Amino acid sequence: MSAETLAPVAADPLPTQRFRLEIAYDGTDFAGWAKQPGLRTVEGVLEGALRLVLSKTVPPMPRFVVAGRTDTGVHATGQVVHLDLNEPQLAKIMRMQGKDAELGEESPKLASPSELLARRLNGVLGMERDVVIHRAEPAPDGFDARFSAVWRHYRYRLADAGVRKDPLLRRTTSWTTSDLDVEVLAAAAASLVGLHDFQAYCKPRPRATTIRTLQAFSWERDETGVLVASLTADAFCHSMVRSLVGACVAVGEGRMTLAEVTRLRDGGKRQVDFRVMPARGLTLVQVGYPELGLLQARASETRQRRHHGHVAAAAD
Repeated sequence: MSAETLAPVAADPLPTQRFRLEIAYDGTDFAGWAKQPGLRTVEGVLEGALRLVLSKTVPPMPRFVVAGRTDTGVHATGQVVHLDLNEPQLAKIMRMQGKDAELGEESPKLASPSELLARRLNGVLGMERDVVIHRAEPAPDGFDARFSAVWRHYRYRLADAGVRKDPLLRRTTSWTTSDLDVEVLAAAAASLVGLHDFQAYCKPRPRATTIRTLQAFSWERDETGVLVASLTADAFCHSMVRSLVGACVAVGEGRMTLAEVTRLRDGGKRQVDFRVMPARGLTLVQVGYPELGLLQARASETRQRRHHGHVAAAAD
């Protein structure tokens, strides 16, 4: 009998169902989204919870695919991920539905696997968790949390000299001793909008493009006087949001001119030094997707563009 005859035949992968999850987290105690050895990350915590929920089910263990890989200390209120579960894993989720009655819990019966998935993950994560599953639902056809996205929206909160500092908001708001003019900040932001190579405003990564379309960038003061920057782009490269905010602040402080901001935008290299703002003021607020019928086409278009010599990650 030949070696070829004795070779094991690989089993066909089990059919899977994709789920779309919306999550929020306080990034203060996380070393960013992506798993890293020896560090606490959002992805690592979620995978640990999922491992407990799906214990003793058919491998492989599902992985979370995220819309935006946030950096260390960055928060999210509207992060989106997708997750593929096979039939035995779905069956395990559904079997958990009967455990509430056994424990005497008076909770309404949950009919769908997505509702049970969110509930079980939140249960494992705990009541005082710093990451929460807000919603889970079956993903529409062609949906990919990362590649189907058409924009990501961030906000940055900054309390300047004239604002009463609230210690209860110190984990989500940066402070500065400068007195800033919101109109000056807005003028600097407007000069950066559009399709550009934002190399001067990013930390470069190997084989990653820094060409982005900054679709909107504005500043305003909220009801407490805190300065709030709102930025929307097709994707953001590493540290891009905090660098753009830092450039605006430098203009507001008189350390840069509007001409220098646009020269950096067009020059491709950072020739003027400015502060990359602290992570704690930054929150990923929302991720946008096209109409249902365009999800697959958008994902294919994004993959093709990024595989042409560049692999880009949406991150800040």
